[in-house]
Amino acid sequence: MSAVAMRWLRHNLFAKPFDIALSLLIIPLLAWAAYGFARWSLFEARWGVLGDSMRVLMIGIYPPDQLWRAWFSVAVIVAMFGAGLGLSLPPRKQALLAIGLLSCWLGAVVGSVYGVGQGALVVACALLFIANWKFVAVNRRAQRFVIAGSLFGIVSIFVVLSPPGLEVWGGLLLSVILTLLVSLLSLPFGVLLAFGRQSRIPSLRIICTAYIETMRSVPLILVVYWVWIIVPLLAPGTTVPSLLRGMAGYSLFFAAYVAEYVRSGLQAVPKGQVEAARSLGMGVWSRNVDIVLPQALRVVVPALVGQILDIFNGATLVFIIGLTDFLRAGQMILADPQNGGRINEIYLFLFVVYLAIGAAITYASRQIEARLARGSR
Repeated sequence: MSAVAMRWLRHNLFAKPFDIALSLLIIPLLAWAAYGFARWSLFEARWGVLGDSMRVLMIGIYPPDQLWRAWFSVAVIVAMFGAGLGLSLPPRKQALLAIGLLSCWLGAVVGSVYGVGQGALVVACALLFIANWKFVAVNRRAQRFVIAGSLFGIVSIFVVLSPPGLEVWGGLLLSVILTLLVSLLSLPFGVLLAFGRQSRIPSLRIICTAYIETMRSVPLILVVYWVWIIVPLLAPGTTVPSLLRGMAGYSLFFAAYVAEYVRSGLQAVPKGQVEAARSLGMGVWSRNVDIVLPQALRVVVPALVGQILDIFNGATLVFIIGLTDFLRAGQMILADPQNGGRINEIYLFLFVVYLAIGAAITYASRQIEARLARGSR
């Protein structure tokens, strides 16, 4: 084993004089930084601020006596994510084992701080995710109901969470729900825009092209703020919650990027497929839905999965319309004078959560891309 390690080090870190110099410079710096971080995290950091503020980080200003509603939404979301992964990515034993061990550790930590019941709910949600992932992956009949089940799950989340008011949604739960809904809403709109941009009708093609290029030329924060302002002007006398207005702005913005991804997929479909469908007498609708679109989406699925990460990272901009997302919740905690000196702990926790979610989405995207590449050969 030592010979293998030495061969790896010589090949990757000390192969050339420049590599040797760079390794001798970088490795000590990394060791010094790791030592300083370990000393700070073990002896100087005060992690108790996370335990005291975890509810705000997770659900924002949502009423504490309605916590069961948030847990219901978390269970529905993890079930939907598990079923979605089951459609395109078969579970591996290593991944299931890692998720199980991580959930047990998180459950133990949560249980030691908030009680055994809360820790058990963490483990139960992880088991629900694993069960749905594995069940959908091996059951073709269940795969037919994933989309309908996801739509029902979204409706149930709104029905259960809405009674206290949409304005009190917040924390990591708000960021995840916003990411999920915007991803689902922007997909059909983006597909329509992609087909419209390739339409033979000049007016429709110009309108779709102008919309896509306009949205891609302006920042997301401008679109969200513009929609938030203009909706009350278009519908005076009606009260539209800020969450719905923000969701509409995100969906309109990211639909333009979905349209470009789908358009690249449409261009990758061989023309012989379309000509064969025409020769069989298929109409425009059936030709696009049954022949062209499935092949185009197969090409762009990794890019669409990667865009979920862009939506999640962009969810921090909802603070401009008065909502409390995950990042804003951390800033609210630091606004308390008692926690003013705990900046490093709060922002490190935010960084770790964002990194973990981003790494999971990136890993899923790469695995889906690799599986689709194997299936196309």
